[in-house]
Amino acid sequence: MESFVVSARKYRPLGFDEVVGQGHITTTLKNAINNNQLAQALLFCGPRGVGKTTCARILSRMINGFEALNGGDANTSNFNIYELDAASNNSVEDIRNLIDQVRYPPQEGKYKVYIIDEVHMLSNQAFNAFLKTLEEPPSYAIFILATTEKHKVIPTILSRCQIYDFNRIEIVDIVLQLKKIAGEEGITVDEDALHLIAQKADGALRDALSIFDLIVTFSSGNNITYEDTIRNLHILDYDYYFKLGDFFLDENLPGSLLLFDEILKKGFDGHNFLIGIAEHVRNVLVCQDAATIALLEVSENIKNKYKEQAKRFSTSFLLSALNMLNQCDLGYKQSKNQRLHVELCLMKLSQLNRAVKLPGSMDSVEKKSPYLTK
Repeated sequence: MESFVVSARKYRPLGFDEVVGQGHITTTLKNAINNNQLAQALLFCGPRGVGKTTCARILSRMINGFEALNGGDANTSNFNIYELDAASNNSVEDIRNLIDQVRYPPQEGKYKVYIIDEVHMLSNQAFNAFLKTLEEPPSYAIFILATTEKHKVIPTILSRCQIYDFNRIEIVDIVLQLKKIAGEEGITVDEDALHLIAQKADGALRDALSIFDLIVTFSSGNNITYEDTIRNLHILDYDYYFKLGDFFLDENLPGSLLLFDEILKKGFDGHNFLIGIAEHVRNVLVCQDAATIALLEVSENIKNKYKEQAKRFSTSFLLSALNMLNQCDLGYKQSKNQRLHVELCLMKLSQLNRAVKLPGSMDSVEKKSPYLTK
């Protein structure tokens, strides 16, 4: 049995051109190398899984003339690159050992590069021991610090570093990268499924690749479907929300309550369902104007469904619904009967269409309808 290599490692970028969604970082670093203007202390900060350590490794190879791991003498490249995990090596002694290594120039190559990952985990004493070396490093030493929590790095360290802020990777870029990998692996995949994976990853490409591997294993074949993805990730299908929107328009109160009951029986949390409805209403609202459709980060198939439903809703209904859902969300945690709390909100939404059609305010409807009483 061959050893399995996860996609996050198998498709780790070997050059700046392969890095996804961080063009502002890679362009700056390439120009700094070409113009010989690279700082000796750099701080890479940003969310998890967006390419901080990858860019640090690429940079450390490039400044020594090794474009990729398999280019040039890989052993010489590795001799000049030192990686320290500050999460497990955060004491003063660990930093002193690193400082002792800095004193010796490289035997081959031009630079010695020190990559310190999760640098915010260093103790205050370790930070202070590192200050002098970081401020006045030898000409052959370059320090690349990486962290997910810049606010935990002491100001005296920040002031000595050139800071690079990495962005969360956009859903479109994640989907394109997943498509590319699926093509290389010979896997056919629904675009709707890729969008779900990208949304679940929340801007982290490494997380998206991990989820992608999980879905491939679950499917046990070379075909990833939308149904497999929502089942494995335990995500509510968009169709539930579209159906619920139709119930609101048709003032179908029993249908709304029965649909909520079906969702609860499938093991979904009432609060997550509430958040999902609010997001759905928001998406319908942005689809009512061509200028704001770009705010919708879903596949074309789902986007067309939103456009169709947006034609049937009035703006007044959507704004009132969002306000109701927001109030319900705020009171959910404090409610003694959380199911009833959500059901009461659904009852109000089921009668809201009648209210917005009346010439007066909602007050007259609330007096007539038991479902809209506050």
